[in-house]
Amino acid sequence: MKTNDHAVAAGHSVDGAHWQEAFEWDHPWMADARLPQGWTLQQIRDVSGDREAVALAPDRSVKWVGFGEAHEMPRPEIVLGFHSLCLVKPVDDDWYMGSLYDDGSIDCWTAYGDLHEALRGL
Repeated sequence: MKTNDHAVAAGHSVDGAHWQEAFEWDHPWMADARLPQGWTLQQIRDVSGDREAVALAPDRSVKWVGFGEAHEMPRPEIVLGFHSLCLVKPVDDDWYMGSLYDDGSIDCWTAYGDLHEALRGL
């Protein structure tokens, strides 16, 4: 099972059995984290059903890996973490769902027109 280095640094166990709920916005890996305009972290958790969802720093590699092809995506504006899954929002684009890897990189495989739809798709 893969775990995210940011998650481990935040107090999550490597085996995924323990997911620490309390995040501090002043941690280095959260410094550039942003929430979508008009959304609170609690609203994101409520709609997704994941009470441990977090906003992550967007400075990371993101690739689109659909239909046997892989290519770099634009730098994300917003990244939301849901254990080993995430939602990525590049500037002026749709929301993308993907896998969040140990090195912080993301491989996306599906897109959603709006955040609510993407959160329900988790």
